[in-house]
Amino acid sequence: MLFHKIAYLVKLLINKPLPNLNSSRSTSKSLNIWLCDLFPSALAMIILLFPMVSEATNGYFAHGYGARSKAMAGATSALPQDAMSAAINPAGMAFVGDRLDLELEIFNPVREYSVHGAPTLAPGAFPLNPGTVKSGNSVFPIPTFGWNHMIDNSQSIGLTVFGNGGMDTDYPDFSSNTCPPGRSGTFCGGSTGIDLAQVFISPSYAKRFYNDRFSLGIAPIFAVQAFKGYGLGAFAPFSSEPQNLSNQGRDFSYGGGVRVGGLVELIPGLHLGVSYKSRVYMTPFSDYSGLFAGKGGFDIPENVNGGLAWDINKSITTAFDVEYIRYSSINSVGNTLLPNLQMAQLGSSNGAGFGWKDMTVFKLGTQWKQNERWTWRGGFSYGAQPIPSSQVLLNILAPGVQEWHLTTGFTHSLTNKDDLNFTFMYSPSKTVNGPNPLSPGQTIDLNMYQLSFQLGWSRRF
Repeated sequence: MLFHKIAYLVKLLINKPLPNLNSSRSTSKSLNIWLCDLFPSALAMIILLFPMVSEATNGYFAHGYGARSKAMAGATSALPQDAMSAAINPAGMAFVGDRLDLELEIFNPVREYSVHGAPTLAPGAFPLNPGTVKSGNSVFPIPTFGWNHMIDNSQSIGLTVFGNGGMDTDYPDFSSNTCPPGRSGTFCGGSTGIDLAQVFISPSYAKRFYNDRFSLGIAPIFAVQAFKGYGLGAFAPFSSEPQNLSNQGRDFSYGGGVRVGGLVELIPGLHLGVSYKSRVYMTPFSDYSGLFAGKGGFDIPENVNGGLAWDINKSITTAFDVEYIRYSSINSVGNTLLPNLQMAQLGSSNGAGFGWKDMTVFKLGTQWKQNERWTWRGGFSYGAQPIPSSQVLLNILAPGVQEWHLTTGFTHSLTNKDDLNFTFMYSPSKTVNGPNPLSPGQTIDLNMYQLSFQLGWSRRF
């Protein structure tokens, strides 16, 4: 199915020939017509692949947006390079010129959990079957799209479409010694897992000031979320609406927020970039109002980015970023399992959640422009993962435990207008261990490592 969708996308794009940009008389008109034609095709790519978008790096935020950013571990708040800049700092769009960026990432998270210790079979206990279970569904395509147009020498408008996600697991059914007769699987509900996907459509406006040493940008965010959960029926006694707890198919949520940013050249060659993304207020997942706190509430948390970029010389630039993500501000994500589960039912405003803490992520990246045809990049990032050891039981469903990301990539100029971009990311194996709070004597390990390959095409106009 994936290959059929990609083939359809390619057909959409190649059937739209580029305008003749060498003709000064018709450049503007033909370019506008071509872009108007291209937008539906590019957005069709997002819609076609949307059900499979999934990512889990810094919690369920991506470590960067766009191939160039990801190759530098996301350290690009002060280093705009393409039309994906609006996803990090919209002020940078005033510096990237007229361009189009189309990219596709193949993301491979390998997730598993292990249970150790004898189960507690006393009334009220919730033991798990000892052993290791690996999640399936481990290859995901993630498309991105960016376009930017300079209105004049100092102002730009753009459109950026990108994805988040990653609270995704798919554990197979298996015979369990801790389940009642006729029941099986991780939580005695057969095949078990959840799938969260987030798509953001973000138009932007940016303007340069003071001889191009300073810029401001704003990017409204229109968001769509999709979620499904299954195999969770054993939690029905703890739910305020057990009929809306599990196996309800895919439900959708819609909402909006805004990102604002600034970029300033402190001294020649040294830039400072700062951006803030508001909380993205979403309609609730009504089909899962018995699972998520707040009757299916699942807003997207605010985050702040800040960074420096230093042009060491004409060929080498290094960048350092810090990102802060407020997971704890979202009840369905930040509420702890206990004591919330004892005081309020799942789905209520104080119902149990995943217990995620806020994250602070440090990113360092470098790029080397070897010549006019080749640019090489590398970087790494670190952020203490958000899941406390006391919260491992429910986070079997969402093991966002990654901390380190090691990245590299390149840009190769195919022509004076077209670039090929490539990025590779490796996130080493990380394990979080903690007790099963509902079965004393049992411990649970959550483990994951990740690989990612991203390929993109850019055209400058």
